[in-house]
Amino acid sequence: MEKGINFRIAVEQDLDRIVEMLSDDELGKTRERYEQPLPESYIKAFQAITSDPNNELVVAYQGNEVIGVQQITFVPYITYQGGWRATIEGVRTAPSVRGKGIGTELIKWAIHRAKERGCHLIQLTTDKQRGDALRFYERLGFKPTHEGLKMKLE
Repeated sequence: MEKGINFRIAVEQDLDRIVEMLSDDELGKTRERYEQPLPESYIKAFQAITSDPNNELVVAYQGNEVIGVQQITFVPYITYQGGWRATIEGVRTAPSVRGKGIGTELIKWAIHRAKERGCHLIQLTTDKQRGDALRFYERLGFKPTHEGLKMKLE
């Protein structure tokens, strides 16, 4: 892994770079709108995330450059005796640092943060078309213990 990687909660000035990273892959190109100015929907979502104490939009950075992003959501459940879970979503790294351990460090950071928040479980999903991502998460200790289902609401 490269030296000098740091993590922090995202600020609105990071939003342009975050959307750029989210749109920079085959699936992201079909569902994101990276354009200038950014669509208002991204700004509203960012404001909703940052105003919710159970959501954290985290960026990885080196120097002044944002090179990774992930969102962590903390949710209380009745199951597991009222336990808390953390869900990781929207993990991306900049093309210039892919394969250099930044994604691994992002996930390790999320696991540590979930433990700090008292979570008993951390979970994520990845699109079945993302075989490399699935193998990546399994190498980090995630297990495909459940079958996930989704329904698009139009």
